[in-house]
Amino acid sequence: MADTPKDPPTWGDAVDALARRVLGPAHRPIDFRERTGAERSFTYRADGGVLTIEATDAVAAAVALHTYLRRECGRSVTWDTPLPLRVDHPESVPAVHGTAEVDQGYYLNFCTTGYTSAYWDWDDWEREIDWMALHGVTMPLTVVGHEAVLFETYTRRGLEADRVRAFLGGPGYLPWQYMGNLDGFAGPLPASWIDGHRDLGRRILRRQRALGMTPVLPGFTGHVPAELAPDRTRTRTWHGLTTHVLDPADPRYPELAADMVRVQQELFGTDHLYAIDPFIEMVPVDADPAFPAELARATLDGLTRADPHAVWALQTWPFSYQSRFWSAERVTAFLEAIPDERLHLLDLWAEHDPQWSRFDAFGGTPWTWCALLNFGGRSEPIADLQGAVDRIGAAKRAAHPPTGIGLSMEGTRNNPAFFELIADQTWWRTEDVAADWLPDFVRQRYGSDDPALLSGWRGLAETVLGASGVRIFPEQFNGVLTMRPHFEDLAAPERHRAEVTGLVWYPWPRLLRAWADLVEAAEADPDLAEGPLGHDLVDVAMAVLARVADQRHLDLVEHAVRHREVPEERLDRFLRVFDDLDALLDTRPEYRYGTWEAKATSWATGTEDHRVLADNARRILTVWIDLDNLRLDDYAARLWSGLVGGHHRVRWELWGRLLPEALTEPERAASRLADRLGDHAERFLRHGLEPRPAPTDGTLALSRRLLDHYGADRDAGPSSGE
Repeated sequence: MADTPKDPPTWGDAVDALARRVLGPAHRPIDFRERTGAERSFTYRADGGVLTIEATDAVAAAVALHTYLRRECGRSVTWDTPLPLRVDHPESVPAVHGTAEVDQGYYLNFCTTGYTSAYWDWDDWEREIDWMALHGVTMPLTVVGHEAVLFETYTRRGLEADRVRAFLGGPGYLPWQYMGNLDGFAGPLPASWIDGHRDLGRRILRRQRALGMTPVLPGFTGHVPAELAPDRTRTRTWHGLTTHVLDPADPRYPELAADMVRVQQELFGTDHLYAIDPFIEMVPVDADPAFPAELARATLDGLTRADPHAVWALQTWPFSYQSRFWSAERVTAFLEAIPDERLHLLDLWAEHDPQWSRFDAFGGTPWTWCALLNFGGRSEPIADLQGAVDRIGAAKRAAHPPTGIGLSMEGTRNNPAFFELIADQTWWRTEDVAADWLPDFVRQRYGSDDPALLSGWRGLAETVLGASGVRIFPEQFNGVLTMRPHFEDLAAPERHRAEVTGLVWYPWPRLLRAWADLVEAAEADPDLAEGPLGHDLVDVAMAVLARVADQRHLDLVEHAVRHREVPEERLDRFLRVFDDLDALLDTRPEYRYGTWEAKATSWATGTEDHRVLADNARRILTVWIDLDNLRLDDYAARLWSGLVGGHHRVRWELWGRLLPEALTEPERAASRLADRLGDHAERFLRHGLEPRPAPTDGTLALSRRLLDHYGADRDAGPSSGE
């Protein structure tokens, strides 16, 4: 039976409001109509100056709008697209039809909130939710406001408000609190934060639901304040941080799980999807293979008491991260304790370490193929574009294909080509990225047909975005720019050279040519550098200068070892890379450290709030935990202005001043370096950065200057040494 349009749709006003935000209040008339059918789909056409969109749901309608803008108007809406868009609408367009490749589009993971959106306000979230809808997201993980749920749950259980706020810890670390990795850390949580984020969470959920999304909300992981059940909790450790978990055999376990859902329903409503990850990066407290299944049954019991329609959304990250523990026997026992219709699995790192192929597509349990790409929220341009779509294609051809495709990155607003490509696979199939997808991506990103732009992006696809077989975790592509300085390379310069050269698996001149292409395209149309091209110019320079810094550091170390001296000009030449990159980063607000800290402290309502928020913003990007526990030191390091030319450069200058001593007394020099680095980190945590003057040069001018200098430098890429 043919699909028949149904009019009017209940979601029409919400999608029309989205169109106004994207196109401005005077956008061309859009006639939204609802269509029926078993599959999610849309059709758009234009006639007589009116755009008609028929869709099965609001997200399908938003995808239709974005497809129309991309294909008919030559413009896409990405994270860094200036809005409202200025486009020329064609007078008439024949019908274009689209059908979703999968049922759902998943978005985010818990860590994204800590590394990217910890301090966002409504304006940030409104823009992000619009991006979600335009890119086919139907299942966003939404954790904003969950602190209010925990606060209410535990205070109703009799704990004092101050104790609960101390248990929750600092606002910048809440995602790891929710996952059970830590508590009572870098806080206490400001009372005003709880109120403000309860209200913000409600606003986010209203908008997501108005646009037809089914948000995934957090559930109970077993992690509790120790005094809540001191007789039935066990301790576990994550990177040296201890938490307490309730025994699933205790009747309070399902009771608390149900209480938490009921409070959440009261504050935020429900869409019956609950994200619960009881074993994230921690093995179960009981090694008995039956224990995970016992915990699964207790968790599901608690969910069901409060919501008989509850579905558990579970990340498969533990099966990858601790694969030795999570044997087929343990995974099978765990998953079989949960009925298929009550579970949805998220294969979180499927572009690199897929678990679906390891566990026979999870035996028919609904699952989503997710791309993670970056860890710690880092933003260096690195990806395997073709490899990712090849792996999606293999998953779609499996006996039990995914019911969804997701983006689970820890940092958003970076690597636009990769994330736009993966989002497209929710609705379309891409076979050959370079031939079939990249030309349209480039034209739509800039609204320009300049061949230099496509040439530049082809160069990126053949170099840093063609990382086939290159392991992306643990991340190393920032190189020495964000590395904690040490003297270990003095004893093993050959190993250091292998590490440096191993990060350039592509033809170095091709990357330099890609950089030149983009700079020349920007010079031909300088307005482009004010938009996405400006962001991309910084990204490419970042990719180049990271390798330049590695090479100059290597040259300095090899010279010092060979000649037993440290020429001042070689040290200065190395440190100059930090200064030059910092100046370029400072031309873009998204690459300024000051933007991050200002966002954080904007939530403060008093001196103590300000202290906690500033500390969290500084801490997570540097020591992560504290000076006595450096296990995650620099894990979330950023190539941001102020950090590159300030915090990171100072560390390497301290290293350079002690390098002559390290040649003769390495242990003494290493000890002195550790002390000085600790003092420097402590100063940064207490005082942050000095105020910075506004940049005097723009992105384009500085890009040309750096290209002329580093693009012509014979030592810019891998060299054979002196």
